[in-house]
Amino acid sequence: MALDIDSILDRRQLRRKVSFWRIGTLIALALAIIGTLSTSGLFENVGSNKDHIARVSISGTITEDRDLLKMLKKIKDDDNVKGVLVSMNSPGGTTAGGEAIYEAIRKIAKEKPVVTSVKTLAASAGYMIASASDHIVARRSSIVGSIGVIFQYPQASKLLEKIGVSLEEIKSSPLKAEPSPFHTPPPGAEAVIKELIDDSYNWFVDLVTERRPLNRDEVLKLADGRIYSGDRGFKNKLVDALGGEDVAKDWLTEEKGLDKSLKLRDWSPKRPTDNLLFASAVDRWLKGQSALPFSDIDPDMLPAILPKRVFLDGLLSIWHK
Repeated sequence: MALDIDSILDRRQLRRKVSFWRIGTLIALALAIIGTLSTSGLFENVGSNKDHIARVSISGTITEDRDLLKMLKKIKDDDNVKGVLVSMNSPGGTTAGGEAIYEAIRKIAKEKPVVTSVKTLAASAGYMIASASDHIVARRSSIVGSIGVIFQYPQASKLLEKIGVSLEEIKSSPLKAEPSPFHTPPPGAEAVIKELIDDSYNWFVDLVTERRPLNRDEVLKLADGRIYSGDRGFKNKLVDALGGEDVAKDWLTEEKGLDKSLKLRDWSPKRPTDNLLFASAVDRWLKGQSALPFSDIDPDMLPAILPKRVFLDGLLSIWHK
């Protein structure tokens, strides 16, 4: 009799385990299907068929983000988007990246009102992008400004000399590939880079002059690379109002006439990793966390593992925290 009871209990326990794994498998399958359909764009416009204010978050190091630029174009073309609130929290990044996003936002602003709400930081290329909007709101303790451009390169010549290593090179002209991290720059190399920096700097100053209620001389006094608190930025006309997203939204409704009942809806760039079926990518990332050889890591995964600043190239407009 005891054996019969034990057998019954074992069967019940086995049945529970089987049911658990069946349910788990069905859930995983459903998520996989949803992920595949999402990647195909089927759900892309779900929830966007009502009039709303698009909230776009721009944070971290700025690069020429193709996914973000595609999304900004969709916002411009979407008739249901009546206005845009840019939520900014960035120390800057590449000047080319800032320029691309700035231009995309200006295209939107020609058709729809755009306001920027600065969270902690809108510096360098971050402030450049904020300037593309029609109105800038910041907290008193936010950080804005850092108008300027920087070019950095390492100098390892003394280290190479100490360890007895030299780099020999044959090139078409003295200024080719200069300045180099492997030797002291030849005469004229730093002057060439300075010309490049000055060109980008003057363009940045002209951009701020165009977008802010300041003349060029006033902008030049502010554009010495320094940062300002939101409060001081407001006094210097780098910021239009003090407050948070509520103040930014009020400007859209009170000054631009948008319906007060319009809701904020978050828009996010569509990324390749948004697909739930990215097991291979996860596998590569895990390899990067293990002791496996570095060559096993797919180069496309490196930006997801290492800080984005490592991959910046060219002229930068960035405030180093």
